[in-house]
Amino acid sequence: MSKNYENKVLNSTKNTIQEYFYVLLGAAVIAFGFNAFLFPNQVASGGVSGISTILNGLFGWNAGIVQYAFNIPLFIAGVLILGKKFGVKSLIGTLALPFFVLLTDNIDPWTDNPLLAALFGGIIVGFGIGLVFKGNASTGGTDLLAQIITKFTGLTLGTSVLLIDGIIAISAALVFDLEKGLYALIGLFVTTKTIDVVQLGFSQSKMVYIISSKETEIQDTIYKEIDRGVTKLPVFGGYTGKERTMLMVVVYQTEFTKLKQIIQMVDPTAFVIVSDAYEVLGEGFKRV
Repeated sequence: MSKNYENKVLNSTKNTIQEYFYVLLGAAVIAFGFNAFLFPNQVASGGVSGISTILNGLFGWNAGIVQYAFNIPLFIAGVLILGKKFGVKSLIGTLALPFFVLLTDNIDPWTDNPLLAALFGGIIVGFGIGLVFKGNASTGGTDLLAQIITKFTGLTLGTSVLLIDGIIAISAALVFDLEKGLYALIGLFVTTKTIDVVQLGFSQSKMVYIISSKETEIQDTIYKEIDRGVTKLPVFGGYTGKERTMLMVVVYQTEFTKLKQIIQMVDPTAFVIVSDAYEVLGEGFKRV
């Protein structure tokens, strides 16, 4: 057996263990955010956790049991309808989340202010979901329901998720009051944004596209002034049909102002597009 093969097996095993760790830790974090912030303040910010909050308000049903009652049938339906693509990690996430909700249901609420609960609960739950996603898994629930709706209706997945979460928020407004429904929307928004941060990180770099008749001069000045590599891309004008050269350069946020000054100095009429680059791998940035 070669050493390379042994290293591959070892790395694969370490990655698998790490992914399972992310799934279990993520489920525990979600449960804490739910029981410490969202549930005691009746903030039903989407998903099966939101449904369990509403049903507890209506009938007094235990939130963890309700989540089991929804998650397990939805996971089975997902496997039967969508195929066996969810894997063991998603099954573990589906079962672990209600378990941790039951395990932490006796902790004291960290706030009785519903706005603070929506904000901080949304951040914590979003962080937990992001960890589960980093483990290449899910916690089941309404994510699976959205995929099933998409399969049979032709709606996009985003529309299906929005439809389900919208119904949950409206239900919260009807069962509790209008303000609780609005808090639920705040919590849902914060959760979504936090998931993006966990998966993508905070943007520390900018990706800049430059179209100019003085691309060679701009390129040389970038090399000289901020020591960044530039990629040349052939592009065609939609109106003229003429071929042009577009420059692409990635810089740190601290270098961006200097780059703008260079472009402005060399060609004030240059067409510039700027976007966030959340992860940059390679020479001059992070190692692959």
